Amino acid sequence: MTSSSLRPVRIGVQIAPQHSTYTEIRDTLTTLEELGVDVAFNWDHFYPLSGDPEGTHFEGWSMLAAWAEQTTTIEFGPLVTCNTYRNPDLLADMARTVDHISAKNGAAGRLIFGIGSGWFERDYDEYGYEFGTVGQRLDALAEAMPRIESRWSKLTPPPTRKIPVLIGGGGEKKTLRIVAKHADIWHSFADTETLERKLGILRSHCEEIGRDFDEIEISTGASVRAGVGSSDTDALDAQHALGATLFTLGISGPGLDASQVTDLLAWRDAKNAD
Repeated sequence: MTSSSLRPVRIGVQIAPQHSTYTEIRDTLTTLEELGVDVAFNWDHFYPLSGDPEGTHFEGWSMLAAWAEQTTTIEFGPLVTCNTYRNPDLLADMARTVDHISAKNGAAGRLIFGIGSGWFERDYDEYGYEFGTVGQRLDALAEAMPRIESRWSKLTPPPTRKIPVLIGGGGEKKTLRIVAKHADIWHSFADTETLERKLGILRSHCEEIGRDFDEIEISTGASVRAGVGSSDTDALDAQHALGATLFTLGISGPGLDASQVTDLLAWRDAKNAD
């Protein structure tokens, strides 16, 4: 990947697969692609994370396969898939298959492989996975990443491109070291002050293992509530100044309100024109 100083700003939108019909989700994805959003995300859970805990919810990877077929230009992926819900080799094969489904008109696939260690205990309890401890789940992620990468090299056919790996989470001793070793994109889930500190820690991990820090794209959350040019863009500007270039807005049903997207796209275009 290019140096962060040369990397363009991108806008992502995470469509929460909860409290909506699938028709609403599908139509929203079409709108986002038409608007020029760079990346569409869902998530990998089995129950709603907000609102009515017994509300409507859909499984993420089945949805991503449908998105691969539906879309033609937008990149997409889970933000993020839970490592311990599936055998790592199977997960690699699933991702490779979705990557191929998304390859259109002679271009490579468009999947971004977002992954994390997992945290939502209800998923584990209801589906029969062992929850364990935070440390155990992070150790499992560290063990899974080489298996996933190895499986991609063995599959026939292989992925259409080097599938970009996004790792989400900010644990300073384990997560950020896994990011340094394996990620093309780090999603921070952090405010500006926290992001600045964690970027320094990530840089140190990269130096320790001989990885070029600038190979890793920095991803973070985004919102614009009062329009471009308002004080509400200050956090975006500050995080961009720190090196963040992928900014993702989360939307959820009921309603799937994407009204902030056009302002975010205008902010993106202004930054990229500088």
